[in-house]
Amino acid sequence: MPDLLLDAAQLPWPAPWSEIYGRTAPLLIEIGFGGADFLVELAKTRPEANVLGVEISAPSIRKGVKKLNHAGVSNGRILQTNARLLLQTLCPPQYVSEIHINFPDPWPKERHHGRRLINHDFLLLAAARLLPGGQLNIATDHADYAAWIAEHLAGAPHFHSRSAAPFVTEDDERLRTKYEQIALAKGRVCHYFKWARNQVPAPDAFPVPQELPMPHVVLQSPLTLPQIGAQFQPDTAVSGDIHVKLLEMFQSLYDQKLLVEAYINEQPLRQRVGLAVRRRPTGELVIGLHEVGFPRPTPGVQLAIAHLSQWIASLHPDTKIIASNIPQKLEERARARGES
Repeated sequence: MPDLLLDAAQLPWPAPWSEIYGRTAPLLIEIGFGGADFLVELAKTRPEANVLGVEISAPSIRKGVKKLNHAGVSNGRILQTNARLLLQTLCPPQYVSEIHINFPDPWPKERHHGRRLINHDFLLLAAARLLPGGQLNIATDHADYAAWIAEHLAGAPHFHSRSAAPFVTEDDERLRTKYEQIALAKGRVCHYFKWARNQVPAPDAFPVPQELPMPHVVLQSPLTLPQIGAQFQPDTAVSGDIHVKLLEMFQSLYDQKLLVEAYINEQPLRQRVGLAVRRRPTGELVIGLHEVGFPRPTPGVQLAIAHLSQWIASLHPDTKIIASNIPQKLEERARARGES
């Protein structure tokens, strides 16, 4: 049997799905597969397709792998990540054949509606990744969320309903989830949205993020590493949609190396990474990305390295940056931030 659990941190952007499945076939995605019954049945009944389940819940991931293994299917895979990250970074434009979303969290409180998966941006992203004619299938038993979904789909010019109405309340042909069976047994009304991607062009608003070379900056400075560490304060840097927080600095007891904990938010990716500051035997300071956790060398990481470097350079007039592979634009943004 192939390895059914994929490591999102190790997959290229976009992912080579034909290599992963060992064949070229339509890609069917279930977002938030929960108990995995629908996912397993989808893989069993659609052997001609490559079936992918995505979840963030660790118990659901373990359950899904176990059930796929027990079913003996070879066309199913599981990925632990969020839907936005999967579609934007791992799926090429116009590649996905079907997206299934079964009973997503309705976030019923009004102040939490911003957390709902189905919104304007998600539908734009789904439109950019689905093939023309590709299916978008959503099911919910929450009446308010059903009205929300219907409103957002009605405002999405890239989709049309495959039925005469925005949704139907009976669908005897679909595969039933365990949650769905419980809802129906309790008399709750389920709403089934059967929509499809039409021919309206979708804007290229969700490019696959760019991975850059591993960043590094070299400085000459009379400051010792303990002197640098003693002056550290948490700080932030912003460049467009990239938000960086330098949270805390630690010092290694082994080689005196400094490690800065950084949080980087650049949609759709959020990373908590380590930035390392070490001294070469020749005396220069080198600032780079620590490899713990398989961080992605994105523009956000570049900005974090640039911001940390500019801060260290500001601590002493004799400290100078002598080498850097950070793009000039991000260097300038970090410098402007440090001078403000």
